[in-house]
Amino acid sequence: MKCPECGAETSADKRFCPQCGARVAGAEESVAAFVPQAGARIDLPDPAVSYTGHGRSGLKYQLIGTTLQAVTIELDPGQTVYSESGGMAWMSANVQMETKTAGGLGKMLGRVFSGESLFFVDYTCTRGTGIVSFASEFPGKIVPMDLAEGQQVIAQKDAFMCAEKSVDVAMHFRKRLGAGFFGGEGFILQQFTGPGLVFAELDGEIVEYTLDDGQTMMVDTGYVAMFEPTVDFDIEMVRGVKNIFFGGEGLFLARLRGPGRVWLQTMPMYNLARKVARYIQPSGGSSSGGSIAGGVVKSLLSN
Repeated sequence: MKCPECGAETSADKRFCPQCGARVAGAEESVAAFVPQAGARIDLPDPAVSYTGHGRSGLKYQLIGTTLQAVTIELDPGQTVYSESGGMAWMSANVQMETKTAGGLGKMLGRVFSGESLFFVDYTCTRGTGIVSFASEFPGKIVPMDLAEGQQVIAQKDAFMCAEKSVDVAMHFRKRLGAGFFGGEGFILQQFTGPGLVFAELDGEIVEYTLDDGQTMMVDTGYVAMFEPTVDFDIEMVRGVKNIFFGGEGLFLARLRGPGRVWLQTMPMYNLARKVARYIQPSGGSSSGGSIAGGVVKSLLSN
């Protein structure tokens, strides 16, 4: 089909010429042919699968989606995964839920301080092949980690999504006062110990670096998502009066010194909430929607 204005060739499903922008005669009729009939079955395309893999217990999983991801885990009879209470998105009817305290009072309180709930929930397949899915709560990435026996990873609080039963999730306490007060996440972090498969939920895109022995990286505190225990994490004051007052990075940066791997996130939830809060009406404004949104942002900032 040719454009009546400039004569450029254009496909039959185009309503406007890609060269001059003129309306193409007869395009409406060709587009109308694609409109589904009333009552017809609607087959939506499957979401993109970004990653697939296996756990140590034999379970299979796939990560679906891009910015708001979910992990779907396929279980055989007797296989179990667990998450914090309220973490499950959907599951098949042959998967049984069982809520547990998992570790006694000490570990329960540790989970609360590290951003998780008091209870864990086991999901066990009772017959056939079952599925259970967990969805991310914030735009970002789900990171699967297959940990060896005794291998550990330290993550920001509330990063835990789900794991195989062989993985231990515990509170990690920062021993240094500077890192605790000014490290962006406070004194309390989460520690994952293998063996087994664990899924962490992080904010934005994820960038991984491997630091050599003694190699150092300076990071805005909120962007540190995870790191290996061999990495030395400390807080360093920004140098220079002009940098402090006009640099926009605050008074402190995180100093990560190798050896070991670090994972950085591009959109910390706290930073996003602060940015959105600038455009939210105060609770006394005329818009009820602004008042509700302001309450949501305040809740994010308080966590």
